[in-house]
Amino acid sequence: MEEALAEVLAGVLKSERVPVDSHFFDDLAADSLLMAQFCARVRKQDHLPSVSMKDIYRYPTIRSLATALGGTSGRPASAPSAPVASSSPVPVPVDSPTPVTSSTAQYVLCGAVQFLFFLGYAYLTALVLSLGYDWIAAGTGLLDSYLRAVLFGGAVFLGVCILPILAKWALIGRWKPQQIRIWSPAYLRFWVVKTLVQISPLMLFAGSPVFVLYLKALGAHIGRGVAIFSKQVPVCTDLLTVGDNTVISKDSYFTCYRAEAGWIRTDTVTLGKNVYISEATVLDIDCSLGDETQLGHASSLHSGQHIPDGERWHGSPAQPAETDYRPTGSARCSALTKVTYSLLQLLTAVAVYVPLMIGGASLLLDEISQLSALGVTKTTSLTSWAFYRDALVVSFVLFFGSLLAGFVFITTVPRLLRLLVKPDKNYRLYGFHYSLHRAVARFTNNRFLLRLAGDSSYVVPYLRAIGYHLPDVEQTGSNFGTEVKHENPYLSTVGTGTMVADGLSLMNASYTATSFRVERVVIGPHNFLGNQVFYPPRGKTGDNCLLGTKVMVPIDGPVREGIGLLGSPSFEIPRTVERDASHLKSAEEMRSQLRAKNKHNTMTLLSFLLARWIYTFGVLLLAWGAATFYGSLGAAAIALATVLTLLFSAVYTALAERASTGFRQQKPVFCSIYDRAFWRHELFWKHQAIDMRLLNGTPFKGLFWRLLGVRLGRRLFDDGCKMPERTLITIGDDCTLNGGAVIQCHSQEDGSFKSDRTSLGNGCTVGINTLVHYGVTVGDGVLLAADSFLMKGEEVPPNSRWGGNPAREITGHPSR
Repeated sequence: MEEALAEVLAGVLKSERVPVDSHFFDDLAADSLLMAQFCARVRKQDHLPSVSMKDIYRYPTIRSLATALGGTSGRPASAPSAPVASSSPVPVPVDSPTPVTSSTAQYVLCGAVQFLFFLGYAYLTALVLSLGYDWIAAGTGLLDSYLRAVLFGGAVFLGVCILPILAKWALIGRWKPQQIRIWSPAYLRFWVVKTLVQISPLMLFAGSPVFVLYLKALGAHIGRGVAIFSKQVPVCTDLLTVGDNTVISKDSYFTCYRAEAGWIRTDTVTLGKNVYISEATVLDIDCSLGDETQLGHASSLHSGQHIPDGERWHGSPAQPAETDYRPTGSARCSALTKVTYSLLQLLTAVAVYVPLMIGGASLLLDEISQLSALGVTKTTSLTSWAFYRDALVVSFVLFFGSLLAGFVFITTVPRLLRLLVKPDKNYRLYGFHYSLHRAVARFTNNRFLLRLAGDSSYVVPYLRAIGYHLPDVEQTGSNFGTEVKHENPYLSTVGTGTMVADGLSLMNASYTATSFRVERVVIGPHNFLGNQVFYPPRGKTGDNCLLGTKVMVPIDGPVREGIGLLGSPSFEIPRTVERDASHLKSAEEMRSQLRAKNKHNTMTLLSFLLARWIYTFGVLLLAWGAATFYGSLGAAAIALATVLTLLFSAVYTALAERASTGFRQQKPVFCSIYDRAFWRHELFWKHQAIDMRLLNGTPFKGLFWRLLGVRLGRRLFDDGCKMPERTLITIGDDCTLNGGAVIQCHSQEDGSFKSDRTSLGNGCTVGINTLVHYGVTVGDGVLLAADSFLMKGEEVPPNSRWGGNPAREITGHPSR
């Protein structure tokens, strides 16, 4: 066994021989990409048992690995005496459907009907808005116009909220466990209901009793005292059962359906009483949790899994754990408190936000009417230079004025509000302090400003301005990416020398069914955090740690220092590898390169602002054009402008993205973050096209990906996947991509950056919230289970099923 494994590894490392006692990472300077290739080659040897990356990290020499594999049994033997991570099998999906392929005619016909539905919805909306505007404009004064705007806005708000409920009961009735063939007439009904449910303004009320009432109206079986903070709205609500006093934290998926091999599968998700679901979890279909159970953060329950009463589980897929994830504390939260909070939310929406939106439309039309003062008539305004001059000036003031005003607002007002919410103190849920806390979180999580400052030296002063505690910063020019979020920035501390990739979420608020409190989150110095890391207040990591992509940060045991952590539940890996550190610069070189990087990033930032100003100018032109022809075309002008705005957004932002790469295909790179190749990649990230969520579940999403450079086969079903590096991705025919999935062809680790191609074969399925890394080859007919992390360099054989974090081949049976 040792000889056979050593021979395979020598071929991967291009070495004559490999000592059986040499450490893969410390002695042989291999990295995880090379070891993934080693695992793939071992799996191709019929006389050798399968090896996973988790086995590589647990047994980091040929001798220990051969001993663990137990000769020819194909399963690791008992773990060594040193503490190691648990290695429970990934459960097999229950009753997986037979893969089905629809015809191109069905695909095109479904898309045509979906387009007609969108046109009808746009026209209906425009008709209602035009009638409302005419009625409001007939007001006799400011107060009268405001009252009319409130009445009309309230009626529209009520109608938009009720429409998904009516559509669900009219088109579906009660959801039941079933299989719906994608692109079929039954799928069209599913898509209409899903789209209306997910674009409802009530989705913004997550964390409020109003959101729970919305789910109940859609058919969900929800008990008393339930608190739901996730905005991932369940679609097949009749299949959702939630017991009394259960808490579902933010960024959790419990949609009660999944797409797989050409089918939409719907099934139950059942939560008992007093259940606690932590952040960033996935509840796949056909899973359940008993009373008084817990599921830790960055974890998932796969199909067929059940957590017995009173038990705590964590990991992906989940397994029993001793850790207590439930926050402590309680407060009196009466029915009157919930009703008062809900009414105030609805009143604010109807009396403030909706009239402001309607008032903005009125100002737009009034501005068009003033064109006559410039000698421009409404019928000739589109051919007049004055029309475009005014639009250019107004767009400049709107864009840069709102940018400046927004920055001033979020750096001042939340600082005053946060003084009234003390850390480590339990407050009543839905009370006055809860409203202040939610306002602080909403105001300071400004995605546009963070995207503007991220991936540059400017992100450090920006985060400090909104409240982050960043002591003794070692500026690298890439300290933080463009996606960082928090519950309270004033209780967020990141140590010196720490670098963070995209997707960090600081979990500095905890909730029970009746109370909440804010807590400080501290990330130690000289750490590196990969993508999609959710860091809890009790995180047990200290100095000089590497937290891998999608890692579950431990909250029990000793403080980890000088190591790396990977997986869910997490296990130890090397902190860094000499091969990966070869691009790091000396202090003197870094200062010189940092100055050059800052200059390049400054030009990138200015180009981004220019591109977004032009985008604002284009949207404003379409809006003014609609207002110009409103008198003659009426509602049709508004509907046409809506469709053209969607088309313009897709085409313009796609062209801006392609222009950032010179309209060339990207190439695999391995370089320092101070290399010009990486700076060009940052330019590409800054100009990435807008996320077209309205296209999810339609054939038009495939057209959009092709426009962005993805090598795409026929009949793609994409329910909300993200692909940062589009031109490095190849996807075969009839693939199925679930919501929250990511195909990411890059990785940044400390001062190094790597990117490579990733390809998916025909008929592949990528599960909900699954991340596929760079350099990956997935064969035909492969199923990747929900919440998986397929590591870089993996080669997945055709017609296999993989799952887990990190992903490995599925074996065993569902845990019940």
